[in-house]
Amino acid sequence: MDYFSVGKIVNTHGIKGEVKVYPYVDDIEEFKTFPVVFTKTKGGVKEYKIEGFRVHKGMILLCLEGVNDMTAAEALKGTELYITRDMAAPCEEDEYYISDLYGMEVVNEDGTKLGELNDILFTGANDVYVVKTEGKDILIPAIKKCILSVSVSEKKMTIRLLEGQEQ
Repeated sequence: MDYFSVGKIVNTHGIKGEVKVYPYVDDIEEFKTFPVVFTKTKGGVKEYKIEGFRVHKGMILLCLEGVNDMTAAEALKGTELYITRDMAAPCEEDEYYISDLYGMEVVNEDGTKLGELNDILFTGANDVYVVKTEGKDILIPAIKKCILSVSVSEKKMTIRLLEGQEQ
């Protein structure tokens, strides 16, 4: 099953088991739509029903089923929270889940295979895709001028190198 990380429990809040979550989602209100969240540990995946949600100083405060006191909440500190793919908001046109891009074959506009997308750098202006080649890595800005097409089903991205970029 595909899981998407949506936040991290960074602290407890109060004595009744509320947890403070640093959100990874663009829209904090999206958490209201999640009926459950999951955690992953060495013991496996655990599901928590969300019983309460509120926003406090840019953070999310959650009440999770079975987490009823500060001790139980403290045990979750530092834990990533996940949702399943079917719970995630649908992508708009020319939008993709980051997890779908990793491992994608990257080809030049003439069909020449360049390598595989193995990292994404998140910069202020735009993301930058790192393409692992047989030689050195190629950095591709995630802009329309460079990214010609993306096929999630074929795991293939067609790009145009900027002037001066080497293959």
